[in-house]
Amino acid sequence: MSKLSFKNLIYTTFISGAILFTSCEDTPVQNDDSIEVNDDYYEFQDFILSDFEIPAVISLPDETANIGASTKPEIIHINSDIKWTINVGQNFQLLIEDYADLTDLVEVEKKSIADFYKINYIIDEKDLILYERILTVKGMDNASPTVGVEHRSFHVYGQKVINGITYELQSRPEGYEKAIIELMAKSIKSFKPYEKK
Repeated sequence: MSKLSFKNLIYTTFISGAILFTSCEDTPVQNDDSIEVNDDYYEFQDFILSDFEIPAVISLPDETANIGASTKPEIIHINSDIKWTINVGQNFQLLIEDYADLTDLVEVEKKSIADFYKINYIIDEKDLILYERILTVKGMDNASPTVGVEHRSFHVYGQKVINGITYELQSRPEGYEKAIIELMAKSIKSFKPYEKK
């Protein structure tokens, strides 16, 4: 191979690499915090809660939501109690509690979590918050390598008034991954009075 051919090969390789590198830089990067909670409920099924002492209907993920959801939601509730647990498969647990006429649940929750965690609000509305919770554990110099690692989780918390009663709706305390929390936020937004037809 002559010197001229070798120089052309090096030059061509360099230019091709530069073009490839430049085109990669222009690719938009999706925001890691992006969560979309819209009014599109095609992967959901309406579930009437009146048989469980809540005069409401809620939209819950169905088997097409790709979260390992079973087709029939499970409601855990003791008659005359003020707490409910809705399980849709193993990956979706929504907690509901009756708070009578209190209407500032979201505001109180925001103050409570701010005392212990670093909070990144993704949705911050009057009746609904969706947030990333970050707990940084600080340890001693000779502690295990796992001490001092940030623990991140996603949570949703909302309140809805049905027939003058305020209901608290929230994810489990340990939270979920973003995809599950997005579905859960849509369920909370769908919670509304049930009117028999």
